[in-house]
Amino acid sequence: MSSEIHLTFLGHSAFSIKYGEWHLLIDPFITGNPASASASISAADLDPTHIILTHGHGDHLGDTIAIAERTGAEIITTFECANYIKGKGLENVADLGIGGGRNFPFGRVKFTIAHHSSSAPDGTYMGNPAGVLLFIGGKTIYHAGDTALTYEMKLLGEMNQVDVALLPIGDNYTMDARDAVKAVEFINPSVAIPMHYNTFPIVEADPEVFRAGVEAQGKQGVILNPGETFSIAGASSHE
Repeated sequence: MSSEIHLTFLGHSAFSIKYGEWHLLIDPFITGNPASASASISAADLDPTHIILTHGHGDHLGDTIAIAERTGAEIITTFECANYIKGKGLENVADLGIGGGRNFPFGRVKFTIAHHSSSAPDGTYMGNPAGVLLFIGGKTIYHAGDTALTYEMKLLGEMNQVDVALLPIGDNYTMDARDAVKAVEFINPSVAIPMHYNTFPIVEADPEVFRAGVEAQGKQGVILNPGETFSIAGASSHE
C-alpha cells in the first residue's frame, strides 16, 4: 500500500510536508511573510508533528517557537539553534551536527553543508547554517537552506538519489537562478523547485529562468505559488 508525500509551498523557504500521520514544517517563516499572506496562510492554522530549522535568521526561524509552543511539535535543528530554542523554554528539541543524521518516527534527517551565515533576530550567534536531506516515505527531499552554490552538492548527488530538490534562486543573500541550475546539474534530482525569491524586492527573480535551465537538463522543474502543493508517490514504510 502506498501513500503520497505532499509538499506545500508556504512562501519564501517555508514548506509543509505531509506523509501519512506525519506533518513536517521546514523553516516556517509565516507571520510577516508577504508571500504567505498573499495566499492567506496563517501560522495558527499549522499543526505539525515536527519542525526542521536550517538556521537562525528571522526569515527562517520565523514562527518556529510559537508553533512548537502551541502544538508540542519536536524541533529538529543544529546544535546552537537548539540551545537558543531551549533557552526560550522549549524542551522537545533534537540537535544535530552538520554532516550528522538521526532517525525519527517519520524517517531520517541529515544536515548538509550550506555556505551562508546564521544569527537570531536578536543578534545571538546561531552556529553554522545547514541544508537538509529528508528521507521520508522511501523518497529523498533536499532543502538547501540559504546557501551559495557549492561543489559539495556534487558529492551530495553522487551519494544520494535525490527525488526533489528545493533550491534558493533569489540572489543577493543566496545563489541566483543560474547558480541554482548548476546546483541541479550537481545534485541530479528528478524534480527541482525554486524557493527564497520574490518575497521582498531585493530577492526578486524570474522562476521561469530556473525552470528552463532545469528542463534543458531533462529534469522536471516545478514552480509553486504560495499555498500550492506538489505530490509524489511514497512507500507505505520508510527505510
